Amino acid sequence: MTSFLKTLVRTSWFWGLVGIALLLTLNVMKDSSYLAIGVNPTTGLLSGNVLDILRVSAPIIMIALGMTFVIATKGIDLSVGSVMAVGGAAAMETLRAINDPNSVGAMFTAIGIALLLGALLGLVNGLLVAVVGLQPFISTLVMMLAARGIARVITGGQNTNASNQPFQQISNGQVFGLPISFVAAIAIVVVVSLIMRRTALGLMIESIGINPAASRLAGIRPRPILITVYVLSAVLAAVGGLFTVSEVMTVDVSGTGYQMELDAILAVVIGGTSLAGGKFSILGSTIGALLIATLNKTVLFLGVSAAATPAFKAVVIIVLCLLQSERVRNYILGLGRERSRKEAVA
Repeated sequence: MTSFLKTLVRTSWFWGLVGIALLLTLNVMKDSSYLAIGVNPTTGLLSGNVLDILRVSAPIIMIALGMTFVIATKGIDLSVGSVMAVGGAAAMETLRAINDPNSVGAMFTAIGIALLLGALLGLVNGLLVAVVGLQPFISTLVMMLAARGIARVITGGQNTNASNQPFQQISNGQVFGLPISFVAAIAIVVVVSLIMRRTALGLMIESIGINPAASRLAGIRPRPILITVYVLSAVLAAVGGLFTVSEVMTVDVSGTGYQMELDAILAVVIGGTSLAGGKFSILGSTIGALLIATLNKTVLFLGVSAAATPAFKAVVIIVLCLLQSERVRNYILGLGRERSRKEAVA
């Protein structure tokens, strides 16, 4: 095995790609046409299971991206799912109030209001953690409950739908044969990556997670950094909410973003960012989000019962985490070498 392959195997995101390949193979074994791409005769757009996976992965990529930076500071953000609901609710109510099905201005107004609300909620999270000194788990748990309530207040407790063709194209339109929401998500990932790696912001986030006291002695002020990562996490969650509701043009105040914080945390962990804080991997979190989307699609495709779905997902994720462990890999390789040695002696 070359040094390149050894390095590749040690990266966490490599095993995420392996997991995606195994899940797709499992689906192909059930239906050989699973990966086929066709043309929808009604819309004239490309269609297929792979495109569906990319479409549903866009919101997960967004919340996983924001969660990556929060976790890198030794924090956690349990409110991202509820903030998704707030963003979606604000957008749907705005579009319903404007009531112009073809207005591009209405779309941008709805997006702007949703992002502004997300930023405000993230600012509250950041102030509670950085200024008041509450534990991130407690402050974002409170926000998780409060934001779900805010979404209900915005819509009057009812599921809200609206009609706006430009907004609907965010999830249902395509560019270069790919869902617009997925292309937009990747573009946001690239922009955020450049900001984190081309400026000192990424290093300061990692330094706070590795050793807050040392980073403070080095002249890094943790409060603005912490507030920034929580605001960024909430804004990206609101973007995820926009992607979700634009697919069906309806916000379900109870279902939109429900338990999505768990998918975000799993995607970040699968991607190799430690829950203990410190170094983060944006590429790893993105691949982790794609794996979660592929896993969710596989569960539906294989017809796994709703009762068994959590156990199925847990088994897949545990196996993947074991493969990421260098100790487990060395143990398996050791067994293989021992067997070869015994066969050679025999």
